[in-house]
Amino acid sequence: MVDQTASSDANETASSLKRSRIAIYLQLATLFRNRIASGQWRVGCRTPNIDDLAEEFGVARGTIRQAFDKLEAEGLVERHRAKGSFVRRAPVRSRVHRLEMDWASCCTAHDDATIRTLSSEIVTRLPDSLSCDAPHLPRYHALRRLHIRDGEPYMVGTGFIGEEIFGRLPPDRLDDKALSSLVQDFAGNDIGAAHQTLTVGTADVETAALLKVEVNSPVALMHRCVLSRQKRVMFASDGIYRGDAVRLEISLR
Repeated sequence: MVDQTASSDANETASSLKRSRIAIYLQLATLFRNRIASGQWRVGCRTPNIDDLAEEFGVARGTIRQAFDKLEAEGLVERHRAKGSFVRRAPVRSRVHRLEMDWASCCTAHDDATIRTLSSEIVTRLPDSLSCDAPHLPRYHALRRLHIRDGEPYMVGTGFIGEEIFGRLPPDRLDDKALSSLVQDFAGNDIGAAHQTLTVGTADVETAALLKVEVNSPVALMHRCVLSRQKRVMFASDGIYRGDAVRLEISLR
């Protein structure tokens, strides 16, 4: 007897693959990677054959082979002529970065990260996403930086620090401390209010290359704004986190 529910789910999955802007083989590689991580495809066991997978997802056999090429390059599967493909190991889980919901915790969240400055410039206007509905300062130092933990990049962001405050920061601290931490250490008494907004998006080509993810992979976008006691934007930042490397926890009681 045919499982109508399973058949319907397979048809819906196949339809979704074709609607996405992401290459089908990359979507399938992600799906197969998740099957390995969840234990549905167990380490040491043989995976379903290419013909069955091609029929399940309504794609060409070559598309399935491309997906397995990617998994094989990652060391997750190994293929043997006349025997099929076998799961070699499960994906290594990256350490998850916890997104903090209070200023004090934000200032220490990246203490164990390696930080690499990608660019530094002076700007006279904040991005619209960081306007914060508050008056701006005349000039900001904009630093774009990559955050790395355990050898893997997990966040790329740009911080905008008011020029007067930037002048207080020791140059030798800029490459080993989060900007929020430096602002707190050297201008904490000037802070009047701080807030942040979290949204979900997808990685563009440049972001994907920096974070080592596929184009259009899910990312978490964190926009942060810090106002002075005079209610002017003294510091603002946007951070783009790998979607598979962050966790948000909120206490409900």
